Formats: sequence, structure tokens, C-alpha cells
Amino acid sequence: MAKQKGMQEARKPSPAEKLGLRVSAMINSPIAQLGRRVTIHRLDDDPQEAWDSVMEMLAETDGLNMVFNDDGTVTLEWEKSSDDDQVVEGEEVTPILEDAPF
Repeated sequence: MAKQKGMQEARKPSPAEKLGLRVSAMINSPIAQLGRRVTIHRLDDDPQEAWDSVMEMLAETDGLNMVFNDDGTVTLEWEKSSDDDQVVEGEEVTPILEDAPF
């Protein structure tokens, strides 16, 4: 019974994880994806360490341009990925050629 109670109590995300999830949602929004551009901002309750950590991760992301604006926001821009950019790691993928069951 104690094991079940421990499993039910979810671990609270760290401030950096919460900020990362918020930024991820902003990047993945349909409007941002359509324009391949989004402006993110730090909330008053976001710790500076969390903001710096997320900015560092974004800066290390290939194909992502960051513009630090005068008002404290950061504009992220990226190019549309092409089929050539997509890499599949591991074993070679073999297509299965079967008739569809429907």
C-alpha cells in the first residue's frame, strides 16, 4: 500500500523543467511552427538560473538562431528542415511490403 502511495505522488518539476516545458509549448505552437519563429519571455517567478540554463540549451541547438531583444525577450528562428536534414541512427530501416489489411 505504501508503494502505491509513493507512486501516486508525482515529483514536482524543477523551475528549469517548468520553464523548458513552457518554452517548448511556445515553440511547438501551430503559429510558431508555421512562421518558424517565436518570441519567448521570462516570467517574474522564473529564477534567473533556470532562464540561463534554458537559454544555454537553446544556444547549443543546431539550426536555431537566437536574438536577444532590448526588452528582455528572446526571438528564436529556425529554417524548415528538409528530408536531407533528417538522420536515422541505428540499423538500416527495411520497409515492409504487404497488402494493407483493409
